[in-house]
Amino acid sequence: MRAARASVGLAARALRQWGARQWLVALAASIGFGLLIGYVTVLIPNSVFTREIAPVWWNYPVWILTSIASGMLLATYLRPVVPEALTPDGGPLGPSARKAQQRAQEQSEGRSARFGIFGTVLAWFAVGCPVCNKLALIALGYSGAITWFAPVQPFLAIGAMILTGIALVWRLKGQIVCPAPRSGVGAAAGAGAGAEQRAEEAVAQ
Repeated sequence: MRAARASVGLAARALRQWGARQWLVALAASIGFGLLIGYVTVLIPNSVFTREIAPVWWNYPVWILTSIASGMLLATYLRPVVPEALTPDGGPLGPSARKAQQRAQEQSEGRSARFGIFGTVLAWFAVGCPVCNKLALIALGYSGAITWFAPVQPFLAIGAMILTGIALVWRLKGQIVCPAPRSGVGAAAGAGAGAEQRAEEAVAQ
């Protein structure tokens, strides 16, 4: 719980450092996600798509919140997630340590991207018409989609908001602190940095 509060605090700190470019991209991306999901699921009435079962009240806040979180998540890719890191004594990282940090950064980015994609897909399943979803119809049939899939949609909505929220906090936190590499990678980075330091000392002697 304490770690979660710390992560949210770092994410809020990162948001305070955003400039106009990040906020404009977040706004545009949120509107884009909202229009895409809204039109396909007919939360926005249109003549292209149809919906046999009317939306319920919770579809709208889930749609809006997930679109906003997805747009903000996209905006986090406008700037480097991890600032230039230093060794414990304040010096620059050596090549081995920088490679380890880059691998940890790539792992963190991949994880947050997967969470964001899964969250957006879940939101589409959650707010869509249960009998208009081709996958649900193929797997369950018309009556099964109403009987089994429709009651599950609120849980899909909760999962969508949780996943996109975690992905957003993860990315924002990464703009303040570096992702911690796995123990093996971190040990290799430390060994590489130590070897470089010993080599420099030998040259100096």
